[in-house]
Amino acid sequence: MLGPEHNLVPGEAFIKMVSQDFDLMPYISVADNIGKHLSRLDMEGRNLRINELLDVVEMMDYKERHVKTLSGGQQQRVALARALALEPELLLLDEPFSHIDNFRKNKLRRTLYAYLKTKGISCITATHDSEEALSFSNAIKVISKGSFIAEGIPESIYNNPKNMYVASFFEDVFEFKGTLYYPQDISLSEAGTIKAIVLESYFKGKHWLIEAKYNNISLFFNHSEKLTKDVLIRLQLTS
Repeated sequence: MLGPEHNLVPGEAFIKMVSQDFDLMPYISVADNIGKHLSRLDMEGRNLRINELLDVVEMMDYKERHVKTLSGGQQQRVALARALALEPELLLLDEPFSHIDNFRKNKLRRTLYAYLKTKGISCITATHDSEEALSFSNAIKVISKGSFIAEGIPESIYNNPKNMYVASFFEDVFEFKGTLYYPQDISLSEAGTIKAIVLESYFKGKHWLIEAKYNNISLFFNHSEKLTKDVLIRLQLTS
């Protein structure tokens, strides 16, 4: 990128963007949407490229279906494949998996980001999904009110959040005596010096997220079992 003095003209061939409106052609097939900008002079090569991208987004079974018959998530996957058809240098993604259900999203984003790395395609993704940001980014920039307020590698941003806003992007967080803590930084302990009242227990699958109150502060911690509401407990900071 040449910096803020350089004007990028919309439609430059080396940049592709997938927005949330997809901009697909509804009355033609999935294959023809993906191959829209591919040359028809080499139909064999065109079909091979379309099939390759259909595999990436797991849409091979829908190759001949008209786009208008697809769900929102399926259309989003077609839009991703079309953006990659001419193998851009830079791919811009705006909430690229927002319409895709969790059953498919986890595998799809692993496949997609691995493909981008294999092909050497730079990618800038706008997302509200903290798991996606942590797992697949080389660098994270956090935006608040139109300005970048934090940037760095995922491990650094997560382990050393600049403020409550940055930390809360990743998990429930609380501030105690001037320090920010995640739920894993505090635990139930009979020897704990922090006396708190249980407010609520939230089931998270393999554990429960417990919300407790200390003075006027809401504390969050993970526990193996649901705790009874309004019970007095003792907590200990672990880091």
